[in-house]
Amino acid sequence: MTTLLQINASIHAAAGQSTRLADQFVAAWRQRNPQAQIARRDVVADAVPHLTAERFGAFVAKPEQRSAAQRAVVDYSDALIDELKRADVIVLGLPMYNFGVPSQLKAYFDHVARAGATFRYTDKGPVGLLTGKKAYVFAARGGLYAGTPLDTQTSYVRNFLAFLGVADVEFVYAEGLAISAERREAGLAQAGTQIQQLAA
Repeated sequence: MTTLLQINASIHAAAGQSTRLADQFVAAWRQRNPQAQIARRDVVADAVPHLTAERFGAFVAKPEQRSAAQRAVVDYSDALIDELKRADVIVLGLPMYNFGVPSQLKAYFDHVARAGATFRYTDKGPVGLLTGKKAYVFAARGGLYAGTPLDTQTSYVRNFLAFLGVADVEFVYAEGLAISAERREAGLAQAGTQIQQLAA
């Protein structure tokens, strides 16, 4: 059975435009995949702790030498990773805050990028272990950034997912949302058209 994992990262929860776009895609996708399982994770509402030296130490410690506190950290990370492993399709609602990804999403990334679990080191460099998955990223921005040097999100998210082995990634942009009502309407309409095309 196909499993879709929706990851939301908006501080505005269900009212965030990136969340709404992701929801719109998932609803359309589910119509064509009625037997699929849908899992959701909101990294703001259920915030992932930011990485600290102590948490990183738990990841790299030998399993038999971990303290109870370190085992709890690893168990939490393992649960996040298991969600990703089970997913055939990943849907990411991605708002832009101050030219970058939300810090809550970065914290999530820091907990799912673990050597031996989601990637491994080789003599030819790291190799992602989460292969065979499709990802859709719904990026909502107040300004116009796609295709410019200010769009640091696209390359970062694409490179991060590829690092884990997820190379098949589609981006949908809704831009100019804070410029004017007309720009907002046009940006959302364009994204909506792409969503229907992708879901089909």
